[in-house]
Amino acid sequence: MKGTDNFKKVIQKQLFIIAGKDELFAKSLLKENKNIDDCITYILNQVKESGCNGFADDEIFNMAIHYYDEENINIGKPISGQVVVNQTSSNSKKIPVQEKPLENKAKVVKMNQVNQISIFDIPGV
Repeated sequence: MKGTDNFKKVIQKQLFIIAGKDELFAKSLLKENKNIDDCITYILNQVKESGCNGFADDEIFNMAIHYYDEENINIGKPISGQVVVNQTSSNSKKIPVQEKPLENKAKVVKMNQVNQISIFDIPGV
């Protein structure tokens, strides 16, 4: 599977950012036997194999980096499905989200006084 286009764009964007900061990874990214479609297939197979439904961005980006760094890696079979991305690529339109104003009202709680002796009330201590 090629993954959703937005998923692919977000992964590519992050890989190019990393390659801009890391010369060694930039060389890995340019390997002739590597491509973004196989990278996405590898990530989807890793996610499926894990059995988890959600991942942190860095976990997914690290899978992509691992795909490009390894010479001989089994990408697995193409998977059909829909990928949900929690970020947008620079080409996508952002959907405005209406935020609910937070109410920061302090709550005053009155405590009943209990006749309890403090350690500081005892003479000689």
